[in-house]
Amino acid sequence: MITDVLVLGTGIAGCSAALSAAREGAQVVLVTRAESAESSNTFWAQGGIVGRPPGDNAESLAADIVRAGGGLSNPPAVEQLSREGPELVERLLIGELGVPFDRDGDGFDWALEGAHSLARVLHVKDETGAPLERALLAAVSREPRIRLLTGRTGVDFLTPAHDSLDPLDRYDVPYVFGAYMLDRKTGEVSPCCARTTVLATGGLGQVFLHTTNPPAARGDGIAMAARVGARLLNLQFVQFHPTALVHPRGRLLLSEALRGAGAKITDASGKAFLREFDPREELAPRDVVARAIHRRMLDEDQPHALLDISHKPPEWIREHFPGVAERCREAGYDVTKGPVPIVPAAHYSCGGVAVDLDGRATIDGLFAAGEVSCTGVHGANRLASTSLLEGLLWGWRAGGAAAREAAGTASRRDFPVPPWQPESEPVDPALVSQDWLVIKHTMWNYVGLVRSGRRLERARRLLAELRVEIEDFYRHGAMSDALVGLRNGVRTALEITRGAAEDRVSRGAHYLEDEKALSPGAQNE
Repeated sequence: MITDVLVLGTGIAGCSAALSAAREGAQVVLVTRAESAESSNTFWAQGGIVGRPPGDNAESLAADIVRAGGGLSNPPAVEQLSREGPELVERLLIGELGVPFDRDGDGFDWALEGAHSLARVLHVKDETGAPLERALLAAVSREPRIRLLTGRTGVDFLTPAHDSLDPLDRYDVPYVFGAYMLDRKTGEVSPCCARTTVLATGGLGQVFLHTTNPPAARGDGIAMAARVGARLLNLQFVQFHPTALVHPRGRLLLSEALRGAGAKITDASGKAFLREFDPREELAPRDVVARAIHRRMLDEDQPHALLDISHKPPEWIREHFPGVAERCREAGYDVTKGPVPIVPAAHYSCGGVAVDLDGRATIDGLFAAGEVSCTGVHGANRLASTSLLEGLLWGWRAGGAAAREAAGTASRRDFPVPPWQPESEPVDPALVSQDWLVIKHTMWNYVGLVRSGRRLERARRLLAELRVEIEDFYRHGAMSDALVGLRNGVRTALEITRGAAEDRVSRGAHYLEDEKALSPGAQNE
């Protein structure tokens, strides 16, 4: 298979990149590992996307982003997002695609979320991601230059040095020209050659024991980029969402908009405590609220905290938060009648593949957008509802830049692409499950909400040893999505741990008890 632009991922960043590239005249192959293109992190997003309400301006939004980011945000990237992001929302999502954002009379119902200085968040009830994703996919389906492939897992990038890559180390390669992809139905691995490739594979929350992310968020894109030597940036800044519903099937996100609408947080005994940590209480940045809950649970030996919005009228709750009400009902709770149990959970990676203002990575031919990338916008901690905005804008810019670069680039397929050499050794699912448990517990206990030099050193040793075993497992095992995910998960976990160990300063989502570096010569990103 040969195309101009290959896009991996069908969330807001991937769809935006594909549309932009196609409108620049490129032939695009858009790929997702899911059987349904809707199955992305974007689809499950609840809170909303930042727009520009009357009285707001780019400077005010930029100030809020920098403040939430602990002063570590990249100024040119913040300026670009603050200026161009809301304009693209207005032009593409509202004007062209007609995303049905909630209205209040003749205008929009602008929501206030944590750490924002004013209400500027557009939303569709409490399930903004679903209608947004459907609108983007509808636009993708109308574009004749885009070919959508589902059920394909990216395995590794195609590079001139592919055959010589040591799986345990990084190599700087001259360029990327597509990727090997696994057909999940047939088990076959085949190449897709592309003049340029856009990585939009989403997040990495599944490497932690508790996460709001869907099962696909294994850090696949991070690991693929690491294996070809692309620069990774700020992976120590993993944001933990403070309000995840305790549920037998996992941790279900309860929108930050609940706190913006007046929901209160108490400990398990019903006592308020957030003011002890921050005067903004429920509207403090996510990392502050999450650590406050974590600390209270530890200090009081409590299994969870409580979130309560039942002081609002039941009809109002059901109208404004129908998704939350339904999810709580399915879990056996009535959010209109009383508090529900919550715990913090891994939610968003502020770091990723380092990119410039057009989404270019440090490897020629490779672009990245959305959560898998690091533009530097978020710094040490993401401002609420800027993730969808960043994915939309950098997806659009990366897709356009990838298409223009592809148009001016001769085919990079300058040597025969070797066929994939399949292995047939059966893969024991019990081993895959056990290895994942080791990864998740190690990351949660040692590289989670509160870190220390000793914890990080132990995590590094455990993960490094496990990675050697998994790579051997991978080299001999029959190819499957589960095996690819395990290989990527341990690599991503190790990269997060390395980033945390090299950053000696406690700030934002990277909280150190002792602020001691493992390596005396380590430098901050």
